[in-house]
Amino acid sequence: MPKDSIGHLIPGTVSPTRSVPSHIVRPEYVGKKGPSPFTGSDVYSTEKIELIRDSGRIAAEAIAAVGRAIAPGVTTEQLDQIGHDYLVANDAYPSTLGYRGYPKSLCSSVNEVICHGIPDNTVLDNGDIVNIDITAYKNGVHGDTNVTFIVGEATEEVTLLVERTREALARGIKAVAPGRQVNVIGRTIASYAKRFNYGVVRDYTGHGVGEAFHSGLIIPHYDAPQYDTVMEVGMVFTIEPMLTLGTGDWDIWSDDWTVLTRDRSLTAQFEHTLVVTERGAEILTLA
Repeated sequence: MPKDSIGHLIPGTVSPTRSVPSHIVRPEYVGKKGPSPFTGSDVYSTEKIELIRDSGRIAAEAIAAVGRAIAPGVTTEQLDQIGHDYLVANDAYPSTLGYRGYPKSLCSSVNEVICHGIPDNTVLDNGDIVNIDITAYKNGVHGDTNVTFIVGEATEEVTLLVERTREALARGIKAVAPGRQVNVIGRTIASYAKRFNYGVVRDYTGHGVGEAFHSGLIIPHYDAPQYDTVMEVGMVFTIEPMLTLGTGDWDIWSDDWTVLTRDRSLTAQFEHTLVVTERGAEILTLA
């Protein structure tokens, strides 16, 4: 994703797929067109939740390692190398690598890229923002998280977008409680975003995660009463609001992955994997 003459991203050069040591267990979908249908439950035992927490911790630590390297002049390809190396050093498989053909070990979404940006030879500039999305697979379960970083120093408008998107995630997590429908999460996030006239991306959502990378459970980030699954103690899913300075509408590149705001406005995202508890929610993706 290099940039054109007016600063908008264009597709870049993607390096060959990185190797993963043979002793690291692969998710079942690696080498296939897609994952097998998930027939399990989004509610997990205490023992399984601890395994998801371990995968989530590794993912969070990998993002922290990537974040320390983010600076003007660094390429997203270099960031992918750092994330990949951290995961495999901890005997975790990068969940995105080979998922429905995705070629890299993390997603790096710069500026107007909403999600699923493929690391390439894009050089980060001062004032850019970049979302790093990493999922680690270990002991048969995935832990999924992402963070938006500011490259160098950004304008106040952009800095506030990043801070408020982080706050939107925090508010969404606080809305979690057993007995509530999942749509209360989206209603809470959308209400907060509306205060600042931010766009809310609707078509990319939070999801059930654990034994499956995406279980089929949908967690909306907007007011969506049709998603009426009732939260239960032990249920595991992600919340990952995507807010924009303009529209929530999007386009997708011919790579079938890179999703951009239709008006090319800047966008930020934050994500945690969490478990529903009797008192609310506990975050499972903490370093």
